[in-house]
Amino acid sequence: MANKLINQMALPKSIANIFAARNIITAKDALSLTEFELMELLDVGMAEVTSAMAHISEVVCPPCQTALLLMEQRVRNESLAGHLPTRLKGLDEALCGGIPFGVLTELVGPPGIGKTQFCLKLSLLASLPVNCGGLDGRVIYIDVESKFSSKRLIEIGTKSFPEIFHKKGMAQEMAGRIRILRPTSLSEFAESLQRIKVSLLQQQVKLLIVDSMAALVLGEHDCGASRQQALGWHVSFIKSLAEFSRIPIVLTNQVRSHIGDESLMYSFQAQSRPTKEDNPVTFDSHLVAALGINWAHAVTIRLVLESRSVSCRSKVH
Repeated sequence: MANKLINQMALPKSIANIFAARNIITAKDALSLTEFELMELLDVGMAEVTSAMAHISEVVCPPCQTALLLMEQRVRNESLAGHLPTRLKGLDEALCGGIPFGVLTELVGPPGIGKTQFCLKLSLLASLPVNCGGLDGRVIYIDVESKFSSKRLIEIGTKSFPEIFHKKGMAQEMAGRIRILRPTSLSEFAESLQRIKVSLLQQQVKLLIVDSMAALVLGEHDCGASRQQALGWHVSFIKSLAEFSRIPIVLTNQVRSHIGDESLMYSFQAQSRPTKEDNPVTFDSHLVAALGINWAHAVTIRLVLESRSVSCRSKVH
C-alpha cells in the first residue's frame, strides 16, 4: 500500500498536481516527509498539507480488525485447509489427520534418527495420486546437506506403494514431481525462497521441505545474536509462504549441547545424570533443539524423533 500512487487517491486536483510537479509520486514519498517539509516543498499552507496527509494515510492504512474477526478468519482458513497423512496411525491421530497445511512443522532429533527418511516418505505421499491417498502435486525439496537420495526414494516407494511403483513408468513419474534445490548459503536460500513463491501456484506445489534449516544457519553464524538476526527474515518469509499457499511446510532441525540444571526433555539427551544430593554444584550437559527460542516460537508443530534401544525403532512425539 505504501507504493500506491497519489494520483489514484482522489485528492483535490489542485493539490494532486502540486505533488506530481514536485515528484512526490507515491504514498511512501509523501509520508516520508514531515508536514513542515511538505509545506516548504509544495509551497502551500499547513491546512492543505494536513488535509492531504490525513487523506493519504486513510487510503493506505490497513483497515482495523477486531480480535473476533481475526479468530473467525483463522477458523475459516483451518476448515478450508487439510492434512497430509503420514500413514503412521498414531502420529496421524495425534495430529488430527497428518501434517497440517498452512503452518510450519519441525522434525528435530540427533543425527541418524531418520529425519531425512521421513522427509523422503512425505515427498512421495505428496506426489501420489489423490485416489491413492496423496495430494497429486509437486514437491520442492531444499536439500542443504546433500542427503537426498533418489535411489532411497525409489526403494521407499517400491516397498510402501508396490501397487503404484510396479507399474511401468510410475517410479519415474513420481520422482519427476520432486524438485531438488541445494543452496550453499543463506543468500542463495533467500533467492530460492523468492523463486519458490512464484512456483507454488504455477507448478501445483503441494509440499515444501527444508532439510536442514540448522545446517544452513549454523554453517554461517557462530554468534548467537547474529544467528538470530539472520534467521529472523527467513523465518518470517517461510511462515508467510505457508499462510499464503496453504500447503504443509516441513523443516528439519539438529540438536545441540546445552549446559544447565533444568530437567531433561528427551530421552536421547543423556543416559544418566547425577542427583543434586550427589553433587549440588554440577550442571549437566544434554541435548536440546538447535536454533534457539525465537525459532521454536515460529514453528507450529515440533515432532521430536528419538530411538529406544528396547525396540530399536524410531519414535515420533
